[in-house]
Amino acid sequence: MGGLATALALAKKGFTNISVFETASNLGFVGAGIQLAPNMARILDRLGCWKDIEAEAVDIKTTSIRQGSTDGELGNVDLRYIRETYGYPHMVGHRSSLAGSLYEGCKKEKAITVHFSTAALGVESWGPKPILKVQPRNGEAYTVEADILLAADGLKSVVRDQMLKDLNINAKVMDTEQAAYRIMLKREEMAHDPELLELIDADRVIRWIGEKRHIIAYPVSNKQIYNLSTTQVDKNFASAPSATYTTKGDKSVMLATFGDFCPMIHRMLSLVPDGEVCEWKLRVHSPLPTWVHGSVALVGDSCHPTLPHLAQGAAQAIEDAAVLGVVLSRCPDSSPESINKALQVYQKVRKERAEMLVELAAASGRALHLGDGAAKAERDKQFALLKEKKGTVPDKWADADVQKQIYGHDCMKVAEESFDELFASV
Repeated sequence: MGGLATALALAKKGFTNISVFETASNLGFVGAGIQLAPNMARILDRLGCWKDIEAEAVDIKTTSIRQGSTDGELGNVDLRYIRETYGYPHMVGHRSSLAGSLYEGCKKEKAITVHFSTAALGVESWGPKPILKVQPRNGEAYTVEADILLAADGLKSVVRDQMLKDLNINAKVMDTEQAAYRIMLKREEMAHDPELLELIDADRVIRWIGEKRHIIAYPVSNKQIYNLSTTQVDKNFASAPSATYTTKGDKSVMLATFGDFCPMIHRMLSLVPDGEVCEWKLRVHSPLPTWVHGSVALVGDSCHPTLPHLAQGAAQAIEDAAVLGVVLSRCPDSSPESINKALQVYQKVRKERAEMLVELAAASGRALHLGDGAAKAERDKQFALLKEKKGTVPDKWADADVQKQIYGHDCMKVAEESFDELFASV
C-alpha cells in the first residue's frame, strides 16, 4: 500500500520517472478486510482513487463491543457522525480493492513503471545518489541508480536492516506474543443461518472480547463477504520460532482457542474449510532513531509497523506517501543535500504521530484482553458509563476523542504549512 500510494502521490506532484519494485508476480485477490478510515479516504480522494474503493465498501454506522462468552453487549457507539464531522465516512472494504484501485491509479500515470516479480536485494551505495540492487524472479540481478530511494518493504525490510547496520543503530523486530487468524466467509456460506445473515447484512463492526483474545468482524465487498480477524496468544510460532510470519493453522486448535466464546462464534468458525486455516504472527519493531539516511527514507511498516487494534496500519503508510509527495515537490533543487533535508522534514511531520498511534494501538489491545481482576472491573465500569453516554471508550478506535486525534488530522495540510520552517531548521 505504501509503495503504490507513494508512487501515485509523487506522480500527482509532477515527478516524471518513478519505478516501483514488487516481489509478488501480481496483486491478485489477496488479503482480508481492511478498515477505511477518514484520514485515509481523504488522501485517496486527492489521489483520484477513492470513488472506486467507496463503490464496493460498506459504510459503517455503528460499532458494538461484546463479551465473547455471552454475546452480551458491553458498549455501542454510533459512528454516523463521522461523515459529517470529518468529510468522509468510516467504511470497511477488501484489501484487494484498496491495492487494486491504487494500482489502477498508478497505471494511468505515464511517469510510473511497476516491476513485478522483482525483489530488493539491498543498497549498493547510499550516495551521493543511492544505488539499489534488485533481483527479478526469472533473470539476472541488476542495479538501479536513483535520486531518491523510498523503502516501503514492510516489517522484514531489507533496506531498514541495512540502514541500521550502516548507521551502527541497534533496533530490532519485537515479538508481541500475539497471533491472528484471518477469516473470510462468503454470504452463501452464512445464508442458512438467520443469526449469521443478520451479521453480514448490518452496517456494523462487532468486536467480541475475552481474556487475551478478541475477534473483530464486519461485512465487505458489498456485503458478499463477512470478514473476521482474531487476536490471540501466540503458540504455534512461539513453539517453533522462525523468520516465517504465517503458518497453516489447525481448525481444531482455532476452535479450542475460542472454546468459551458464544455458540454463534462457534458456528462461524466451524464454517472455515479444513485446510484453509491460516495464522499470522503479529510482530512490531522497536522505535527507530531515524527513518532517513542520505537520499533514502523508510515508508510504512518498514519504520512503524503496528498492531491492528486501531485499524491504522495501511492508513499510516498512506499518510507517509502523501507527506512525501508534498515535501519532495517543495524541494528547491535535486541536490542530495536538499533531498536529505526534504526527507528530514517528512520525518519531522510523520514520526511522532505514527509512533504515538503504534503505542495507542498496543495500549488498546491490552485493555481489550484483560482477565478477571480490578483492571477488568474498572474497564467494564467504563463500558457501563458508555451506555449512559458518559466517559471514554476502552476500545480506543471507537472513542470520539481518539477519532478526532486520528481522523481530524490532515497530514498534507500540516506538511504544506510547516515545510518552509522545518526545511530551514534541519
